[in-house]
Amino acid sequence: MGVEIKERRVTDAEFEEMKQFVFEYLAASVEKEEEGGRMRWYPWHSAEYRHNHILNVVELATEIAQKEGADVDVTRVAALFHDVAKLETDQELHAEAGARVAREYLESRGEYPESFIQQVCRAVEQHSYQGDLSDVALETQCLIEADLLDKVGANGTALMLLRMGYEARTHMDSDEMVERVLERGYNAASRVESETAEGIAHQRLKRVKWFSEWLEDEIAGMGD
Repeated sequence: MGVEIKERRVTDAEFEEMKQFVFEYLAASVEKEEEGGRMRWYPWHSAEYRHNHILNVVELATEIAQKEGADVDVTRVAALFHDVAKLETDQELHAEAGARVAREYLESRGEYPESFIQQVCRAVEQHSYQGDLSDVALETQCLIEADLLDKVGANGTALMLLRMGYEARTHMDSDEMVERVLERGYNAASRVESETAEGIAHQRLKRVKWFSEWLEDEIAGMGD
């Protein structure tokens, strides 16, 4: 029996247009805020950071989907829209709001099958799910795993260290901040289901542990 070949529903050009739309939507969300709301002075609450996080998640989710046999188009489009409403909506509502934005975009910008739109919106709406990942569709699982993994490793470590300045901490607190990344990483590793995500989590945790040890080796008094 031959392997079924699925026709790509989203061209690279269409995906690039989606990227631009998402960034512009995030930027507009910030501009609409009065007095900078929701701690805009934290860089990770900016349109630029949120868009960068989204692109990281797209890359991770696509890799996981490809290796785990999920629908890559559904996964990467859902990853692209998963935080589109993050800067204009309360945390507990942003997934549902993002699904609405994704549906409006997909229904108005192309002739995508309703089944495809439903799968994308379901993944976006469920990406904050806190239960067992074996309970959700594979594409949703890939998205959730990617979202978890972006908080681990180099990106998560850099953001935690940057946060010290906003909390008036000195570099002597950097081991504590890196420890937070490790804790988050262990939590993420305990939640992921796929072998691909487990491998990425292990690799990233190994690097963060090495960095933590490097800090203790070279900064006098740290770890005492």
